[in-house]
Amino acid sequence: MAKKQFKTESKRLLDLMVNSIYTNREIFLRELISNASDALDKRHYMSLTDDKYRCSEPLTIQIIPNREDRTLTIEDNGIGMNREELEENLGTIAHSGSELFKASLQENPEVDIIGQFGVGFYSSFMAARKVEVYSRTVDDGGYLWTSEGQDGYTISECEKEKTGTRITLYLREDTDDIKYSDYLDTYKLEALVKKYSDYIRYPIQMMVEKQRLKEGSEDEYETYQELKTLNSMVPLWRRNKKDITEQEYNDFYRSKFADWEAPAKVIHYSLEGNVSYRALLFIPSKVPYNFYSKDFEAGLQLYSKGVFIKDHAKELLPDYFYFVKGLVDSDDFSLNISREILQQDSQLQALGKSVTKKIKSTLVTMLTKEREEYEKFYKNFGSSLKYGVYQDFGINKKELEDLLLFYSSKDEKYVTLKEYVERMKEGQKEIYYCTGKNISQIKSVPQMEQFLEKGYEVLYLTEDIDEFALMMMRDYQEKPFKSVQQADVSIQSEEEKKQKEEVQKANESLLKKMGESLGGKVKEVRISSHLKKNPVCLVSEEGISMEMEKYLSQLPNSDSPKATKILEINADHEIFEVIKKAYENHPEDIDSYADLLYQQALLIEGFPIDDPVKFSNQICDLMKKAG
Repeated sequence: MAKKQFKTESKRLLDLMVNSIYTNREIFLRELISNASDALDKRHYMSLTDDKYRCSEPLTIQIIPNREDRTLTIEDNGIGMNREELEENLGTIAHSGSELFKASLQENPEVDIIGQFGVGFYSSFMAARKVEVYSRTVDDGGYLWTSEGQDGYTISECEKEKTGTRITLYLREDTDDIKYSDYLDTYKLEALVKKYSDYIRYPIQMMVEKQRLKEGSEDEYETYQELKTLNSMVPLWRRNKKDITEQEYNDFYRSKFADWEAPAKVIHYSLEGNVSYRALLFIPSKVPYNFYSKDFEAGLQLYSKGVFIKDHAKELLPDYFYFVKGLVDSDDFSLNISREILQQDSQLQALGKSVTKKIKSTLVTMLTKEREEYEKFYKNFGSSLKYGVYQDFGINKKELEDLLLFYSSKDEKYVTLKEYVERMKEGQKEIYYCTGKNISQIKSVPQMEQFLEKGYEVLYLTEDIDEFALMMMRDYQEKPFKSVQQADVSIQSEEEKKQKEEVQKANESLLKKMGESLGGKVKEVRISSHLKKNPVCLVSEEGISMEMEKYLSQLPNSDSPKATKILEINADHEIFEVIKKAYENHPEDIDSYADLLYQQALLIEGFPIDDPVKFSNQICDLMKKAG
C-alpha cells in the first residue's frame, strides 16, 4: 500500500493551515461535527428519491473519547465516501465535497449544507498527530484513509459494517502550553458542542458517566454510563415567534448573555433579500455594570446555518447601538477556509446596515407607541445615542435626531425635538437650551428668568455630552440650537432693546472703566438683555460655551480653550444705582466693585473664584465703608 502525497498543495500549506489559519485549536471539533452534519444532510436528501439511502436508525453524530488509547472519534451514519471520494475530498487540500454537492443541487435551494469537507477536516491536525477516516457508502465496501499530516496519506480497504464515516483522532502529547488530553474530558467536549454546535439539526450524542443509588441501598452509589444528547438542535431564533413565550425569550436571554434581569425589549425577525438572515436581538433593561469600561465587549454573535462562527461581531452594530445584545444567523455568508472570517466585508456591511435599520425602527415604534417604556430605555442608554450624534462630526444626525429626548421646561418632562419645534412660539426661529449639573441648578441660572417669564420653552441639558451633541447637529428642521447663556441670544421686544441701548449709551464710560479694571478677564461689561431680578451674570460668545470650558478643564493634561466671557449688569437692579453713585463720588472703588461683581458671576456660573482671600477682604472693606 503506497503512501500518496497531497495533490495540490505542499507540506508548507498544510503547516500554514494548521498553525496559522485557525486561531483557536478547539475549532477542530466544530469543523468535524459540521462535516458530519453535511453527510447526514446528503443522505437525508438522497433518501427522499432513492430508498437505498434510507437508514433504519435515526441520523445521528456520535462523539467517543477513549482515554486509554488517547483517541477521540466522531462518527456519523451519513452518506459516506468511496475510495474515489476519499481521494478527491481528502487527498486535495481545499477541495470541497460539500460545495460540489450543493452546486449539483441548485434546483433545490432548501438543501442546507454547512461545511466545506476537505478544508475544515484538516483542522483535526491541530489536535491530532494521526487521523484515520473509516468510510462506507451504500454502494461500496469500507475504506480507510490514514495520514499523519505533512507526509501524505494512504487509502486501503477495511471492514466497516454500516454506511457512514468514522474519524478517529490520535491526539498529540500534552505540552506546557496545550493540554490536548482536555479533548478527552466529557465535560470539555460537552461545553464545546454547546458553544459551537448546539443548533446542529441532528442529535450529537456521547456516553457520559452518571451516578445513582445502588438498588436496595440508601447511601451507596454506583457509576453507570448513559447516552446523552449534547445539543438542543432547534435554535430558538429559527422557531416561529408566535410559538415562543415571553418566558422562553427571557430564559434564553438570561442564560445566553449572563444577565439577571429580563430584557426590556425583544427583537425577533427574519429577512429575505440580498442577504437573508434571522436575528434575535435584546435591549437590556439595565446598563451592564461594565458598559463604560474597556472590559465591555460589544457586538452580536454570528451564526451560519445554526453553527457558531464568531462572538462579539462589532461589524454588525454601530457604536451607538453597542448596548444591543443578540445574534444573527445567515445562510448566505461566504466563509473562508477557516470558517472564522468572512470572505467579503460587503456582506457584513450590508447585514450591519439591515440590523441597524431594524433596531432603529423598533426604537421609533417604542417612542411613538410605548412612550413610558421608551423613556425608561432612554434613561439607560440615551447617552449612547447622543455619543452617536457627536461621533464622526454629526454624520449620524439624521439617523438619531428623532430618537433623542431632552428634559424640558414645558411641563418638566422629556420631549423630542420634533415636539419642541411643533409648539414653538410664532416668530421663534431658534431652539433654546440651558446647561447645568442638574435641573435645580439650571432653573436658578439668571439667564433663565426672562425665558420662563415670557413662556419660552427651554431644553435642560444635564449631561456633559448634551451640548457637544447639539453642537454637532447644529440645527433641527433648520431651527438652530441656541444657548440662553450666549451673548447674542435675545427675546426682547423692539421697545426693550431700544431702552437697553439708551441705558448702555448713558453709562458708557462707567461700563468701559469696569471692563478695563477686569484686565482682560472679560471681553466687555455691558447692560444685560437677559436679566430680570438677578444683579449680574456672565454670558459667552459663539464657540466654546462656559459649560464646555468647565468640562474640558477637567480632562487630564488638557490645555483647554476658554469661553469668551461678557459680564452683564442688570440696569434695573438697585446694585447698579449703588455702582453709579460710587463712580460719581468714589471712582477709586470701581475696581473693587467690578471685581466683586465678576467673582459673584463666576460663582453663579459654577466657576471657582480667582482669589478667595482677596474676595473676602473686598467684601469686608465695602461693609466697613457702608458702616
